Amino acid sequence: MATETLSLWRDAERCYRVVTARDPRFDGQFIMAVRTTGIYCRPSCPASTPKVQNVRFFPTSAAAQANGFRACRRCLPDAVPGSPDWNVRADLAARAMRLISDGTVEREGVPGLARRLGYSERQLGRVLTAELGAGPLALARAHRAHSARLLIEMSELPLTDVAFAAGFSSVRQFNETIREVFATTPSQLRAFAASRRGRQSDVTGTRLSLRLPFRPPFDASGLLRFFAAHAVPGVEEVTSETYARTLRLAHGTGVVRLTPQRDHVRCELMLTDLRDLGSAVSRVRRLLDLDADPAAVTRVLGADPALAPVVAAVPGIRVPGAVNGEELLLRALLSEVPLGEEVPGEWGVTRLFPAAAQIATAGHPVAAALAEGRLDVHVGRDAAELRAELLACVDPSTADYVVMRVLGAPDVLLADDAEVRRGAEALGISPDSLGERARAWTPWCSYAGRYLRRAATGPLG
Repeated sequence: MATETLSLWRDAERCYRVVTARDPRFDGQFIMAVRTTGIYCRPSCPASTPKVQNVRFFPTSAAAQANGFRACRRCLPDAVPGSPDWNVRADLAARAMRLISDGTVEREGVPGLARRLGYSERQLGRVLTAELGAGPLALARAHRAHSARLLIEMSELPLTDVAFAAGFSSVRQFNETIREVFATTPSQLRAFAASRRGRQSDVTGTRLSLRLPFRPPFDASGLLRFFAAHAVPGVEEVTSETYARTLRLAHGTGVVRLTPQRDHVRCELMLTDLRDLGSAVSRVRRLLDLDADPAAVTRVLGADPALAPVVAAVPGIRVPGAVNGEELLLRALLSEVPLGEEVPGEWGVTRLFPAAAQIATAGHPVAAALAEGRLDVHVGRDAAELRAELLACVDPSTADYVVMRVLGAPDVLLADDAEVRRGAEALGISPDSLGERARAWTPWCSYAGRYLRRAATGPLG
């Protein structure tokens, strides 16, 4: 169950068993730090397992860094799927983490983060320190360090440019952070990465090619079919193997092409401003639901006799997320999407999804509310509060759909959706009993809905 993972890092005995087994399913769910070496690692680190009396466990990399530990260069503990807790949990700490990973602190500072969450800076700092072992500045620093490592290793940018693109306020701060977190200088980190990469490089100008990890299994074909069925021409291009789309980001625009592989998703990015790298990667991960824990979903949904056949037939199903809350809401309401701004063409996509202000000129009331700031749809919103605001503009089914996809909410069952109801009938479940049936599917009702939709499409397999 979801609640079992919320304080996993506090259960030292269980964490040590995971480390001993080198179980990669727990990578990203907690951090192991070794007192004798001063290094922190992912649970599946291939190095020799340290003695139990020499290890400490932390909920985040930032907490380990705040306690004086540096990142392992062998297992790269930051290059793992994120914790599924940030979607399962709807509390302040989880909402803050989603905004921090989207780059809010770099763009708006801690005051901006606190304002978006509706708390004072002092309250926010106290809660994050208690829950995650580090305050907002330390969490944002860890996020910057990870973005900087990607740029150092995957681009040919001058290191001075890397510093500011990653969100550091000065080159000195950048150099000190890299030395503290990775126990090496930026130039040495780049040289080490080049030696591992050899002569092959996927980097040209502002084009970056990254590996986005996930917890297997991963139903990539199901996601590609979903994106193909809902694609906006010019904004998105879908093939049997890839998904490409444009991105509207804080400092500029971007184009991304995603190609699922056996153990990762290849993410090719073209950005007009590299300060948007961390935000772009975070949004793409949410879009593909890459931080999901499929084993936890299977344990609950596979226990239902009616759902069990489709759960077994389609392992690792994902709930599609969103790269932009405003866009998703408007897509749910518009029968026809007007043409957005043109961007340099790449991978078959040439336009941005139109901004709310553009759509508002045609007299669309929800677009006007978005453009004027009366309605704010972002990943840091409280689910209940966002749904209440949406209900002033849209019907309950649309509100639930937006909450599920924008916030990555795992426990939303779209019981009135026609395909969900057809899928329920196909599995012998009365559509009118879905509300009651959902109690046994908590906290994974969103995934149950995806399985029901899959059952509605025809024979399994």
